Amino acid sequence: MSPQLLRFADWTAPVTAVEREVLHALPESPSDESPPVLFVPGLGHGAWAFAEHWLGHTASRGFAAHAVSPRADGSLRAYVHDVVQVAASLPRQAVLVGHGAGALVVSHALARYPARAAVLASPVPAGWAAVGAALRANPLGTLPALFGAAPRLSRKQLFSAGLAEGEAYQERLVRAPARVYRQVLFAKPAAEPVGAPPTLVVGSPDDRVVPRAALDRAAARFGGAPLLFPGMGHDLMLDTDWREPIDAILDWLGKELAS
Repeated sequence: MSPQLLRFADWTAPVTAVEREVLHALPESPSDESPPVLFVPGLGHGAWAFAEHWLGHTASRGFAAHAVSPRADGSLRAYVHDVVQVAASLPRQAVLVGHGAGALVVSHALARYPARAAVLASPVPAGWAAVGAALRANPLGTLPALFGAAPRLSRKQLFSAGLAEGEAYQERLVRAPARVYRQVLFAKPAAEPVGAPPTLVVGSPDDRVVPRAALDRAAARFGGAPLLFPGMGHDLMLDTDWREPIDAILDWLGKELAS
């Protein structure tokens, strides 16, 4: 199956061009064999959330690392478009790593871009499963999204109790347009990925945003089980033990590239 970088809707109602924020971290000794890694943050977050730790650490492991911020006034379709376009602009076939709602964006981008591999971190489920999971995990924060407002996430839901920078990180979060949250909650399941790239699901059994059952379902779609990191909050890339999941992701990626 060949990728469809542009689809009918892109011709008839093209996504508005914007200047995208893309942050980079490059290894000291670039390799022609290692694919670039493109990180995709979830709603409320920006590329900065990966630049704090994961971008530099990924570069130190020999991979060119990039992170793209969601556009300020966009849509789920526009976010997918931006990820596909940024990935296609990289010099080699990229690995896509999405977090939270960014994992949903990545899952849709995989139907249009032939990724070398993919990682879904703390993936927010789509459709009615997302609504039920969100209401169970975060009823007070989710209800506003069902009535036209943006949901609310607390510090306790995003980070473990021991993270000293939790409050500062939470203050950096921004509210995406409420319609985007509704689009995420009621999104249709993504089409099958182009080329069936190896896909890893990672998360925490203690995540107060995405329940364990949702992690299991996401991993089962790709024929595996989730890689779990107990004691961590939803924001794996910012939490106290941020090094554990990214090292596990890069170890897995190294094995996939060698196979």
